[in-house]
Amino acid sequence: MKYLISVIDHAENPATTAEMIEIDKFNNALRANDQWIFAWGLQPPNTAKVIDNRNDANISTGKPLFDTKENFSGFWVIEAASPEVAESLANAASKACNRKVELRPMH
Repeated sequence: MKYLISVIDHAENPATTAEMIEIDKFNNALRANDQWIFAWGLQPPNTAKVIDNRNDANISTGKPLFDTKENFSGFWVIEAASPEVAESLANAASKACNRKVELRPMH
């Protein structure tokens, strides 16, 4: 089953060199165990905008969906054999990036 692990961060909290090394180690372990699908970091929330083109409305807010201190700064899409394995990987991801993460199953 596929899962999304989203990294929960603060806007002014870039990853340190040591954290990036640990993230690379985690990514390599995912690849070695055929659990890696995709991962990427996100630009800060002030670069986001909500787009609504339902019924050809052509609306762009020019700002992120949520005005909050916490945001998603990156994510992994992983393959896990069970919910327990996924949770174990989410724990490892949290430790590697030194941030809280959200684990969510995908359809």
